[in-house]
Amino acid sequence: MKRSHSTPLSIALISLSSLALIGCTTTGSSPESTTISQRIPENWAHGSETMSQATAVDLSGWWQRFGDPVLNDLIVEALQNNTDSRSALSSIRQARAERGLANAQLWPSIDASAGASGSHVNNLNTDNTSSSESYSAGIDASWEVDLFGQQAKYLEASEAELAASVEDFHDAQVSLAAEVATAYLDLRAYEIQLGIVQENLSTRESTLEIIQWQEQAGEGDALSTQQSLSTVEQARAQIPALEQSIQEIRNSLAILVGRTPAELQSLQSTAKFPQAPDQLTRTIPADTLSQRPDLRSAERHIEAAAANLTATERSRLPSLNLNGSIGIEAFKAGDWLDPEQIISNAIASLSAPIWDAGRISRNIEIQKETLTQAYLNYESEVLAALAEVENALSSIDQLNQELAILQRASAAASKATELAQMQYESGEADLLTVLDTQRTELSLDQDRISTQAEVLQAHVELYKALGGGWSTPLSLTQL
Repeated sequence: MKRSHSTPLSIALISLSSLALIGCTTTGSSPESTTISQRIPENWAHGSETMSQATAVDLSGWWQRFGDPVLNDLIVEALQNNTDSRSALSSIRQARAERGLANAQLWPSIDASAGASGSHVNNLNTDNTSSSESYSAGIDASWEVDLFGQQAKYLEASEAELAASVEDFHDAQVSLAAEVATAYLDLRAYEIQLGIVQENLSTRESTLEIIQWQEQAGEGDALSTQQSLSTVEQARAQIPALEQSIQEIRNSLAILVGRTPAELQSLQSTAKFPQAPDQLTRTIPADTLSQRPDLRSAERHIEAAAANLTATERSRLPSLNLNGSIGIEAFKAGDWLDPEQIISNAIASLSAPIWDAGRISRNIEIQKETLTQAYLNYESEVLAALAEVENALSSIDQLNQELAILQRASAAASKATELAQMQYESGEADLLTVLDTQRTELSLDQDRISTQAEVLQAHVELYKALGGGWSTPLSLTQL
């Protein structure tokens, strides 16, 4: 057989002629995004890039500022083992596979085939037998040439979505670290309150013993004994609820760090809070918020939407498809390498949409609205971030003032209880004064501990609002 083929020159001429048909290409026009710096309050300083980067590094492990080794270990363990974090990593791997699929669309596809057939004919009239064999093999290739970069834009969009999924993972890390710290501070608050209630209960029991001795000696009455007993039982009634709260918080922490509740029962109890970290200066560099993963993710979604819009607009342009094949047909195995048996052909086709009932136009409108929504979502995220930082700073200031007041009140109540007890024993004060001072002391101590926990949690919220809790961007090669 003779070979037949189209010359590469003819294919090139078709491609050049198709380009000549296009007067211009369309590009997606997008509104400018609202930057963080445009919405920064006037009392925020616009620090230099070096200052911003230094702040970001300092906030990557903000929990270490509390000086609590147990808290440090819990957060590190949660970041490694939490089920939600592992699920986020799975989403990243899925996005990476989708990006690879988009990249594959830019390359030709090649298929190979091979076959063999044989026949055996027996002529009954002549008693002659004839047989024949034939063999074939071929390679087919097809390629949609990305003349105007439509597929490249789809690839760009998938890469932006992949980057957004990475930022979503970092955002999950930020939230997880803050959630663990908040639960840990709640745990310590309940433990300290339990210790205070038990100490107050011991004081009330001592008072009850004195009153019972006085009644037995004929110097007291049953009413005083019952009044004192009532306050003892009131204090004792708070213990089961506090113990239940401690157990529930431990179970919550176990889930956060990826353990079973039983595995966290050995967590060391302590009757003190972590130390309060140094308050960040109010002149926070404006660029600090740019490290928030949720804002970075919103930016990546804008990039993806813009790329998809451009790709959709380019679907109005012609597309060039190249198809080629090379094959061999032989009547015997020895002819496989005979050049005369080789067949090749190449076909180039150019197609362009003429009428599609507005399908492309509607898709373009959809992508434009998607881009608009991405911008609006980014602006909303920026405003929410600014509000969260301002709220956290305000909470720290107000709660510190409240804590200072409660500390003075608590110290005064403790002294009042001590004096009332001494005066009662000397006969200078009645029983109701003693019982009232004991109740007041316990209430103020509990309020003081709750407020102290809220101060520390406000610091946690500030670090979270600033995007602290993740260090360097996740490398996809680590997945």
